[in-house]
Amino acid sequence: MAVTLGQRHESTQLEPVLDAIRVKCPGGVGRPSRRPTRLIADRGYSYSSCRLLVRRRGIRHTIPERRDQRAGRPGAPGFDFDVYRKRNVVERCVNQFKQWRSIATRYEKRAANYRAMVVIAALMIWLSS
Repeated sequence: MAVTLGQRHESTQLEPVLDAIRVKCPGGVGRPSRRPTRLIADRGYSYSSCRLLVRRRGIRHTIPERRDQRAGRPGAPGFDFDVYRKRNVVERCVNQFKQWRSIATRYEKRAANYRAMVVIAALMIWLSS
């Protein structure tokens, strides 16, 4: 999770979020993996800089292309709609966060306090499921 200014575009934070990923190995033995198997993102991450960053790290990705990009790239690889459908889990999680008024309206002035509220909300959502 990365907390930014409200007017900052989310695609600018892709690298810090990827740097913070730690996935435990099966069985909990060994060093955690820093590279996810796949990145599923929306059109907000459909910039060449984001795609290049993900490719350099060796991560497979499913990102839909914007209309203005499709015209300039003939022969581009196909888009996997079945994989992209799994992204609804993230959207439903964001909708659950929006049920917390202090998170949806960002009452907290300091980024550390806001991040703490998001962590508390995530724990409460996880415990209730």
